[in-house]
Amino acid sequence: MFSHIMLGADDIPAAKKFYDATLGALGYDEGIIDEKGRIFYMTPTGIFAITKPLDGASATGGNGSTIGFAAKNTEEADAWHAAGLANGGSTCEDPPGVRNGALGDLYLAYLRDPAGNKICTLKRM
Repeated sequence: MFSHIMLGADDIPAAKKFYDATLGALGYDEGIIDEKGRIFYMTPTGIFAITKPLDGASATGGNGSTIGFAAKNTEEADAWHAAGLANGGSTCEDPPGVRNGALGDLYLAYLRDPAGNKICTLKRM
């Protein structure tokens, strides 16, 4: 459905450290920085990118926004969460675990990245 997702960050080195660690825990390669200083994580199905805001204003986390990354299993989701906490992220929501909902049981782990963006991993049970 998506070709790419791009988030804003004021501190690109901190964002790269955080996303290299968290996405690495999900099996992805390190991000590539282009000539404009943006970070790209290339996958066969889409691109995840980080950039300083083009308007020159400060990056802010989108209120009500969450970006979800798929985890292969609960151990991978837990490793993602631990990598995020160890690399400048902060926990938010409930601790990682199973949540019951209309879409079935989901294993979820939530973080805020160093710029305040809310992200999670999800494993359908």
